[in-house]
Amino acid sequence: MSFDHSGSDTGLDNARTRLVGAREGRLADAIVTAVRLWRTFASGCARAWRRVSEVTTITGVFVGIVTIAAFIAGYVAGWSEAVLFAWIGVALFLVAVLYLLGSVAYRAELQLPTPRVVVGTPAPVDVVVSNQTRRGLLAARIEVPVGEGVAEFAVPGLRPDAEFRDVFLVPTPRRGVVTIGPVRSVRADPVGLLRRETDWQQTAELFVHPRTVAIPSMSTGLVRDLEGNSTRDLTTSDMSFHALREYTQGDERRHIHWRSTAKTGDFMVRQYEQTRRSNLLLALSLAEGDFATDEEFELAVSAAASLGVRAVRDDRSVSFVVSERTPDFAKTPVYDVRKLDSVTPTRLLDALCRIERLTSALRITDVARVAADTTPDVSIAFLVCGSAVTTAQLRHAATMFRAGTEVVAVRCLPEEAPGLRRVGELSILTIGYLDDLRSSLARSRAA
Repeated sequence: MSFDHSGSDTGLDNARTRLVGAREGRLADAIVTAVRLWRTFASGCARAWRRVSEVTTITGVFVGIVTIAAFIAGYVAGWSEAVLFAWIGVALFLVAVLYLLGSVAYRAELQLPTPRVVVGTPAPVDVVVSNQTRRGLLAARIEVPVGEGVAEFAVPGLRPDAEFRDVFLVPTPRRGVVTIGPVRSVRADPVGLLRRETDWQQTAELFVHPRTVAIPSMSTGLVRDLEGNSTRDLTTSDMSFHALREYTQGDERRHIHWRSTAKTGDFMVRQYEQTRRSNLLLALSLAEGDFATDEEFELAVSAAASLGVRAVRDDRSVSFVVSERTPDFAKTPVYDVRKLDSVTPTRLLDALCRIERLTSALRITDVARVAADTTPDVSIAFLVCGSAVTTAQLRHAATMFRAGTEVVAVRCLPEEAPGLRRVGELSILTIGYLDDLRSSLARSRAA
């Protein structure tokens, strides 16, 4: 049986067909071989350049260029001093290579004793470097990236099974999440021409919580009972007795009040005032247009965090929402809010560490409208914003909630005198310092 191989390469698209097509012979093979050798050479040069660029510092690049220029000037122009300078540069590179020879046998571990701190409280970081080999190791330098900075310290020579421990403090001037690590060991020559790094991939996150103020339980004065608020809605089964009424078809017999039935001769049933458990809504604007400065925004985050932590500790039903961001190239705004994890105070504060002011985020009026639509049965709504929000905008935001909802606006104006105003059904608290929140809520309760 024979097979016809003619046209077997029809439609074949590979490197050979792109170079020589269907041609065969010594010339075609030579072209293919030359291209393959060139690709191998170029790949090797690229790998070598990556290796060199990984270990060569800016100083090393500069000294290398000067050394090459000195060789050219010395041997071409006959400048003997340049030749001497060039060979000095070569000697420096040879010594630098000797410093980089060998493998790094250290083992570095990063420990964060306090992974959560309040803004302004330095956080300790413990770095343990150990020698788990059977031979002594030379001194080295350890670097630990901390956010956008770098902490570095020297490690002395270590005997077998010995370890070196160092502790440094991370400043926390502002709220956020600070990424610490990975730890890297650095070996470099004294001149700084070459540098070799070895990274350990372990990283840690430091949560810098916003500052909060302790609010006494039930200090809001807006919810006065533990089980729920009595409302004007009437029901046949609840805790707060209201009155008796005549029996109507569909009422359950167990609600019949037999003594009153015996007196009147007609079936009478009990009627109660319906009670509801207080559902607390905390809405925080992230829009840059609602805040004049970063200080206002940080004060607003701290105020919202204080209210949220107190509500969670009181075992209330809490919904904490913030503005959603609209993508940069979206044609229409994204009318949505993002709900933060408020199961525990720690998880709520962790979530608040990751928020920031956004240029294209919803403003407080839109946040109130979306939150009112997506959060049912809201009893109390706190709207936290900055000085750029007017009273008219706050009143408009308050109208987004159903009748009977207590709406409190917290306006944050750093270093301003605290105040309390009642505008219709809306309460406006103005705070200049975080401690003013406690006194303002107490005044609200008294009012």
